[in-house]
This record gives sequence, structure tokens and C-alpha cells, in this order.
Amino acid sequence: MKDALRAVQNELRRRGVEGNYTRAENLHLTLAFIGEYPDPDAVLEAMGKLKFEPFGLRLAGLGAFGELWWAGLEESDTLDMLVRRLRRTLAESGIPFDRKAFRPHITLIRKPSFRRDPQLDTLPVPEAETTAGRISLMLSTRGKNGMIYTELGSVSAYREREME
Repeated sequence: MKDALRAVQNELRRRGVEGNYTRAENLHLTLAFIGEYPDPDAVLEAMGKLKFEPFGLRLAGLGAFGELWWAGLEESDTLDMLVRRLRRTLAESGIPFDRKAFRPHITLIRKPSFRRDPQLDTLPVPEAETTAGRISLMLSTRGKNGMIYTELGSVSAYREREME
């Protein structure tokens, strides 16, 4: 899937789009945006309450939230349910998160600029799929060459079976 996402980024570059591209090693699916919160252990504890099995993800389409362009995923009841459960668990745990209407996404570029409209709706998105088997809490910090992402912890599918 990362190869397909890099191909989309390369096509954007070919179409003259400049900006802060997400580096390949930093490409990830955002399920909820927490922002600045001082207690990552509390977030990990809340995430640990989620039970899920591995599920498939398939790339489908591109979109934008203002100055953030992203790749989307094919509709998935499993993913939608996981996002709803995660957001509910965060709320019940008193952890603030961005409550605006949300769509799980993979950030491709921030602050894009271009001379001619790159026509996102005509950009080909390669077929790609993967299996999600864990969710991670990511810390994002702004570096001089773009965002730096650090995994602070994760929760895997089948946790109970792994502990037996």
C-alpha cells in the first residue's frame, strides 16, 4: 500500500504540486486526531479497551481538508465501527479529540501549492490493499523538514489470545 501511496505522491509532483509531502516511513491511517494531550498513558489505556480482529483496507479516492490532501479508503463497516468505538472510548475516558465530522484518511501532503489545478478527481489511485492488525498512538512534532511521527505505543488485534 505504501508503494501505491508513493505513486500518488509522485503523480502529484509530476502535475506540479509542491508542499510538505508525508515521507514514506510516516504514511499512516488517522483514526482520530487528539492534538496536544499531556498523558499518552491514559490514551493507551483507553485504546487498550478496544477489542478488534484484523481487517482489510483498500485505497479508494483522494480528498482534501483545507490545506491537507489525503488518500481515502473503501467504505468499511468494520473500520467505521472501530472509529466510532475509539472516539466513544476516548470521550468516556475524558480525553479530548477533534470532534468534527471525520473520515479515516492517510495524509499525503500538507500546504499544497500549484500553478494549475492538479484536478484531484482525475488523479489515478492504484489498487492497493492491506490488513490492519493494530492501532498505534502517534506523536507528531514539526521538524525543520516536515512532520516527524513517533509511535508511543500500540494495541494489537487478538490481545486476549496473545496473553493466554
